[in-house]
Amino acid sequence: MIWLEDIEVGATERFGHYVVERDEVIAFARRYDPQPFHLSDEAAAETHFGRLSASGWHTASMTMAMIVAHYRDIGFQSLGSPGVDELRWLKPVYPGDTLSCETEVVEARRSASRPEMGLVTSLLTVRNQDGAAVMRFRPTVMIRTRTPG
Repeated sequence: MIWLEDIEVGATERFGHYVVERDEVIAFARRYDPQPFHLSDEAAAETHFGRLSASGWHTASMTMAMIVAHYRDIGFQSLGSPGVDELRWLKPVYPGDTLSCETEVVEARRSASRPEMGLVTSLLTVRNQDGAAVMRFRPTVMIRTRTPG
């Protein structure tokens, strides 16, 4: 298990592998973000996207799947998150893209009000198969401390 005390500011990691599937892009868009450029090649061709693109919210969801799988693999037990800052969609994500994550810890501190937990803030960048950054945000995650107080 990884504890707050094990986290080092400046530490970096690369992880994840998520292949963006056309049917998943359309299904997500139909349910949560039914804008024409997420639903149809023809409609997307008439926009700056040029072709069918994934919703930014879908990109965030695919990223969350990679994060949870990575946390499980390394023994990091998240206690949830108070939120994210600076969420930016930098480039379109298209069916056929393969996404991965890289993260850098920018802050790790004990909670002032809950000494049994700490807060870890990272800069997380999602990249496509060409290494281009497609999304970036600063998540803060709550994690247990080894020794409360």
